[in-house]
Amino acid sequence: MARPVFIVDGSRTPFLKARSGPGPFTPVDLAAQCGRPLLARQPFAPTAFDQVILGCVNVIADEMNPARVAALRLGMGEKMVAFTVQINCGSGMQSIDTGYRYIREGVSDLILAGGAEALSHAPLVWPQQGVRWFAGLAGAKGIGARIMAALKVKPGYFKPIIGLERGLTDPITELNMGQTAEVVGHLFGITREQSDAYAAESHKRLAKAQSQGWLKDEVETAFARDGKFYDRDDGVRPDSTPESLAKLKPVFERPWGKVTAGNSSQITDGASWVILASEEAVARHGLTPKAVILDSQWSALDPGIMGLGPVLSATELLKRNELTLSDIETWELNEAFATQVLGCLAAWNDEKFCKEILGLDGAAGELDQAKLNVDGGAISLGHPVGCSGNRIVLHLVNAMKRLGTRRGIATECIGGGQGGAMLIETV
Repeated sequence: MARPVFIVDGSRTPFLKARSGPGPFTPVDLAAQCGRPLLARQPFAPTAFDQVILGCVNVIADEMNPARVAALRLGMGEKMVAFTVQINCGSGMQSIDTGYRYIREGVSDLILAGGAEALSHAPLVWPQQGVRWFAGLAGAKGIGARIMAALKVKPGYFKPIIGLERGLTDPITELNMGQTAEVVGHLFGITREQSDAYAAESHKRLAKAQSQGWLKDEVETAFARDGKFYDRDDGVRPDSTPESLAKLKPVFERPWGKVTAGNSSQITDGASWVILASEEAVARHGLTPKAVILDSQWSALDPGIMGLGPVLSATELLKRNELTLSDIETWELNEAFATQVLGCLAAWNDEKFCKEILGLDGAAGELDQAKLNVDGGAISLGHPVGCSGNRIVLHLVNAMKRLGTRRGIATECIGGGQGGAMLIETV
């Protein structure tokens, strides 16, 4: 029989907004910054884990398999098996899901699952024509051939491509992620005013959570090599209002688009970990579980409407567990774009969509926004791609404990046309 899988603890770094260049931390730096205090407060040694799983999308050249590098830097021992997973925006949740299945099936008892991303360290890439020119120059034999190869150079060969820009563009549809949000908004009639109002509320909720100290048990201070420290998410703009956001121009579909820099997730660096344990590990180490993972689901759809992924994955969870939208008391739906989040809510409340796409008898209903992203989301926090899925699970557990709610779902859309969802219950 499947064994229960508990979330016993977790921590994350502050989410740091990318600005004019590489930030103070690489993905592994970030993983180490929040991993050290997390492991230090456990009643067992770091070597007691069975394995380490880390989500990371933009792996940098100096940190191949960042899960293994992080495990070694965290003092988890040279025998620690560690591997990195990648499913775009769902990578941080995929690490939890993979660990959940190992423990559920009896393969492991104690797993450290996380996500880390430093989008500010995304590389600049040479154009393919430039790469071919360099290859021809390097392969030329003799001085004459080298001169002839060198003379074929063109100025454009030295113009680098922003790797992040290409990474956020779907190779099948050739739409960037912002354009897919525009498509979802168009399909469900989401207005610019609705998107800006949602974005302003995200900043308001995060600012309140910070001022009330609701994140203090979740966020670990990160210390840079130059002595600077970072103790809070720095992308929040408490003075944001629908009126101020309305002044921003559309970014992806000018002049009539709904998606702007103000109602989109921010480009950010961050890392997050959760500790997963079996019932046996809980008893062996005297742990106090916070929550139990009940179920998980991955779904896929047209990449051009990738933003609707949460609707498919979360609905399958609900159907399989004989639950409705209203049975879920707390939701974390990653805020890739305000228009995309609102599109998901509209889809659940659309009878035709629910019947034809979700296989329901009618509309799933209206999701109460008071239960959704109660302390803000990626619009105010930022979206370090490989980390976000982990953060929303960690924060869902902490928010449910604070609010006294029992059931919650964490879900996200995934670039490339997928969605992931996880059903959590507090212990």
